[in-house]
Amino acid sequence: MTLTTRDWLALHFLPGLGPLRLAPLVRRWREEGEPSWPHGWLAALPANLAKPLRLWLDHPAKSPLNAPIEAALAWEAAADNHHLLHVGHPAWPPLLDHLPDPPPVLWARGELAPLSRAAMAMVGTRRPTREGRDNAASFSRQLVERGFCVVSGLALGIDGVVHQAALTAGGATVAVLGCGVDVVYPPSHASLYRALLEGGGLLLSEHPPQTRAHARFFPRRNRLITGLSEGVLVVEAAEKSGSLVSARLALEQGREVFALPGSIHNPQMAGCLHLIRQGEAALVRHVEDMLAELTHWQSSAPDVNDANDAAIRADTEIAPPAETADTLVQGHEPESPLLAALSDDPTPVDTLVELTGESVASLQLMLLELELEGLAGHAAGGWVRRGR
Repeated sequence: MTLTTRDWLALHFLPGLGPLRLAPLVRRWREEGEPSWPHGWLAALPANLAKPLRLWLDHPAKSPLNAPIEAALAWEAAADNHHLLHVGHPAWPPLLDHLPDPPPVLWARGELAPLSRAAMAMVGTRRPTREGRDNAASFSRQLVERGFCVVSGLALGIDGVVHQAALTAGGATVAVLGCGVDVVYPPSHASLYRALLEGGGLLLSEHPPQTRAHARFFPRRNRLITGLSEGVLVVEAAEKSGSLVSARLALEQGREVFALPGSIHNPQMAGCLHLIRQGEAALVRHVEDMLAELTHWQSSAPDVNDANDAAIRADTEIAPPAETADTLVQGHEPESPLLAALSDDPTPVDTLVELTGESVASLQLMLLELELEGLAGHAAGGWVRRGR
């Protein structure tokens, strides 16, 4: 049985489920037809998740899920450019299916046409140099002229430059937000926000409308920026930069990573030079360098979950639920087993799996949040503890 938009919303709002625990169930349902909806799902879910879902299925008016579901459906019906995307929707981006934790629902505002194009993510510093801004605008313009959709995060700096350049060139662009699609963040991008909607662009978010921006949402947002794209271009980034996290996410997702070279005396290029030196990114001088690499890229990207499906499924079935659908990891607490397992000596991920009992996919998310908080870092041979 096919899940309706209302059903996907119920799974999205079900407290304690979340994308990571939901993903293996969705894969099984799509690939094997089991669990069947809704009875097989109710049997597969832990009792503390099945009970509120059953209440909504049997008596929706009595369920706490009903109010946010109806609000989401009302929002979609309020305007022609309001959309709720999910598996099975004609505009659902299939590349997201290869993530370890694809969102069950995406709120979309604007034109859906950009999602039908091959996409390239562009990321970089919020404090670019003049050269960085010029390079970002040039590559964005050339990519859309060659038929690509440019994906970024509508943040200050490089993000805003690439969106604006794509629009000026009459091309397609998608902004993935760490807030609701009706929230303008940062406020200084109000005019760019309007221009994007008026110019045929698209705003995407896994958060409902009116959700305010929060620091914990942006790492989650970054995995969607890279997940939507065939590759990511790092234009200008410092040595310790969120853009480098996006680059590693892209590598883990099987995407191509590109970086622009620059002066060794420019601290905003240190991150790009690091990626190139480590062999994690291809050095590009112009768009043709990127296109040459992408000729080997397959539209069906490798599924990063193949080796870990069983571990994730077990985690889904027996692990205690998170507090909310957005609270997926708690590695930032000082007493967490993951943080306690880290030291000044690099620890490989497989060792961390043994020490914490977490799945590889779950650990990757936890380590990402620790890194962005400055509590952990990736080094040769594994992960190390920082900030103490």
